[in-house]
Amino acid sequence: MSAVVTYLSGYRLMWILVMFDLPTETKLQRKAATAFRNFLLDEGFERSQFSVYARFVNGKEAFATRVNRIERHLPDAGDVQILNFTDRQYRDIVHFSDQARRKARENPQQLVMF
Repeated sequence: MSAVVTYLSGYRLMWILVMFDLPTETKLQRKAATAFRNFLLDEGFERSQFSVYARFVNGKEAFATRVNRIERHLPDAGDVQILNFTDRQYRDIVHFSDQARRKARENPQQLVMF
């Protein structure tokens, strides 16, 4: 039996960035916004900022799958934007925190596929 070696290219590996602005004026709206944030966390996203979540995926097919799952769980109101970046592009993002430049984010040690 021969082993198949797959090389993971920095141009194939992708990051999904979900940004949203959801209404929170009523108790029902706050509940929907919280449910959406919890859904993203359950899907393996990590919070970058309050309404910005990111996740590492393996390619465009995985990106499309995640977008479809998010679409099925959208709240009734508000704006949601989903962007994708190659790993190489994401690595070049400049990040400042407390007026100091932060070190570039490290890739996850293990790519979860399910």
